[in-house]
Amino acid sequence: MSTREGGPEHARAIAKLQALVRIPTVSHRDPAAVDTAQFDEFLVELRKQFPRLHAETELTRVGTHGLLFRWRGADDSRPVVLMAHLDVVPVDEDAPWQHPPFGATLVGGAIWGRGTLDDKGSLVGIAEAVEVLLEQGFTPAQDVWLSFGCDEEVSGTAAPEAVAHLRAAGVRPWFVLDEGGAVAHEAFPGVAAPIGVIGVTEKGTTSIELRVEGRGGHASTPARMGPTARLARAILRLERAPMPASTPDATVELLRRMAPHASVALRPLMANAGRLRPVLTRALVAAGPESAAMTRTTFAITTLSGSPALNVIASTAKAGVNIRVMVGDTVAGVLDHVRRAISDDDVHIDVVEQNEPSPVSPMDDAFALLEETIGELFPDAFAAPYVMMAATDSRHFTEICERVYRFAPFRMTKAQRESIHSYDEHLDVEAFLDGVAWYQLLIERIPR
Repeated sequence: MSTREGGPEHARAIAKLQALVRIPTVSHRDPAAVDTAQFDEFLVELRKQFPRLHAETELTRVGTHGLLFRWRGADDSRPVVLMAHLDVVPVDEDAPWQHPPFGATLVGGAIWGRGTLDDKGSLVGIAEAVEVLLEQGFTPAQDVWLSFGCDEEVSGTAAPEAVAHLRAAGVRPWFVLDEGGAVAHEAFPGVAAPIGVIGVTEKGTTSIELRVEGRGGHASTPARMGPTARLARAILRLERAPMPASTPDATVELLRRMAPHASVALRPLMANAGRLRPVLTRALVAAGPESAAMTRTTFAITTLSGSPALNVIASTAKAGVNIRVMVGDTVAGVLDHVRRAISDDDVHIDVVEQNEPSPVSPMDDAFALLEETIGELFPDAFAAPYVMMAATDSRHFTEICERVYRFAPFRMTKAQRESIHSYDEHLDVEAFLDGVAWYQLLIERIPR
């Protein structure tokens, strides 16, 4: 943990994050449900908090409230894109938040509120690093683009529009950096050291709806295998037929890098991860849902709907299934698996959205730069690649860049990681300030 002493510049950065967390920029899939006034207010406040960023760079609006800044460097042959998003997920009003979710309360050395980790901490960290460097008269070695999306949480249009703008301008980034991994504490059983996990790829996000239709009717005369029962059977069949498990190269490298920091019992297994893939795969599957998700395509039943009343048999029953497609699998192959597993022509499979897994980014000089800066700012941690299981806006940037990485430079405990999209989301003040320093160092180290 950083031991730097607080000063006016640190208080200023903290106040900026608080001001922006307090604005509830909640995104919804239904555009009519979005409170656009809050997004308008956010952009006004962002300009107020970062005047040099707005005055000394070129700004393009993308989507409804997305922003794309161009900070011209000494050269533009190998530009860099730094990403974050300003929207957040809704708050469950019944969840037991210790502090108001949009209060940005400073308690116990942490800033509490929705968006501190996902993803306003990164947005403010990037913007503050640029603001400080502009104040110092610094010019980056290469063009630096800041892409701040406004609808990441609903897989919106801002990121694809930013990509379209860059493509039209002939911009081919050297690397792109978005949210994703972190300096993760308590990341793996038997490994005490924190791991700076850098996502080199991410699973594809695909959503389907299972739908069964029938006559419906009065609940006093139920027929066998009505829509809800048939749907329930389909769900159970899918639950009992997981996709085959495997350990991709990025996970093998993650385990290999963990070996020197692992317990004596685990060290030989991790050090020889490449030769022991089948054993490791079985071990990861057995270790629990988080590690099992590292090995295969997953299915999560997320929504259910049926009858509108307790005494009415549903005429239509539906279940939403969120699928995270593993690297090496395809959407088409996964849908075939679903059909075979359910094995019922009366269960209709409607595809709501589909995205293939992202290409795997190379671990070359760009990755080495991230690794070097992680080692310098977080000397107790080590950097490693991993397969990201969630989806980010950066997946769209693989169309114009082969080096797309996912890392937020904040220390996070297991409890903090679990708070993302849940309750009690919070970011430690020292972790936030270290993150600002990391972004600044990264920009300073961009080579010609």
